[in-house]
Amino acid sequence: MIDIFDIMGPIMVGPSSSHTAGAVRIGRMARTLLGEEPAKALLHLHGSFAETGVGHGTDKALIAGLLGMAPDDLDIPQSLEIAAQRGLKFSFDQMDLRDAHPNSVLMELAGTSDRRLVMQACSTGGGRILVTKLDGVEVGFTGDYHTLIVQNMDNQGNLSDVTNALALARVNVANMSMNRSSKGGSVMMIIETDDPVPGYIVELLEKQPGILQVIYYRREC
Repeated sequence: MIDIFDIMGPIMVGPSSSHTAGAVRIGRMARTLLGEEPAKALLHLHGSFAETGVGHGTDKALIAGLLGMAPDDLDIPQSLEIAAQRGLKFSFDQMDLRDAHPNSVLMELAGTSDRRLVMQACSTGGGRILVTKLDGVEVGFTGDYHTLIVQNMDNQGNLSDVTNALALARVNVANMSMNRSSKGGSVMMIIETDDPVPGYIVELLEKQPGILQVIYYRREC
């Protein structure tokens, strides 16, 4: 079945759904995962993002997303000036990200309380995105679902703690993956759900022994 989104594309400001709308969504995703207002951003552009990004407004789109703008925000063309007014320090360079999609960016962020995030993502076309690395760990989620990201120690019982909590709230899991640094090291769970995850479940998981961090991305309508 063909989605109407595939035919018409996203509602957006800018010349390219891949280089503009997708870039805004990447920035918004990074802002959400950081969990606070970004204060500093280093953006390493790869492939066509590096080669043609300025002409397509990719730089402005990424910064617009970091500021919380949506793809149809009329302020996107002025995002660099707005970022400077709001105290966001940013810089761009080019980087060869091995085996990465041509429309990729690696973002190193620091928040207002010095919280840190390193995220690599790409724009896959039609305004869609794919997050491929998070703090150096390979992942694969799109933001098309509500997404729960749980970082924990490689201990027995943590997986069941998370799935039991979701079952308690009657949240249906659509996709799930786990990546660990090494046996006995840290684990990153990526859980995409059909239903929103209640705030009390996120708070419950944060208090579980062995869980280091819980990040929740609520899908945009």
